[in-house]
Amino acid sequence: MISVEEDEKVLALISIHFIPQLAVRGYFARISYFAVDTNIRSKGIGRKIEEYCTDLAIQRNCDRIEVHCHSRRKAAHRFYMRQGFTESPKYFIKMLPQSD
Repeated sequence: MISVEEDEKVLALISIHFIPQLAVRGYFARISYFAVDTNIRSKGIGRKIEEYCTDLAIQRNCDRIEVHCHSRRKAAHRFYMRQGFTESPKYFIKMLPQSD
């Protein structure tokens, strides 16, 4: 996990995983969490963190970065598109019962 902090407050964080591929050589990267404090959005911090992760993924011989983003998060979609991501439809989920 990578975070940006100021005065002991987390302003932004991203969690990226590098996953080996079985059928082809190399890895792919997956962003599992990415958040920027609403008070500092659109100031370039998210872009810098994402670009840093892209550089890490290239260094690890990843052929892509994946991120799953709920359909209601339109502003996040615009951010990812500006960063060079493209939409890849068909993501299936199966909700599981939770034990307390």
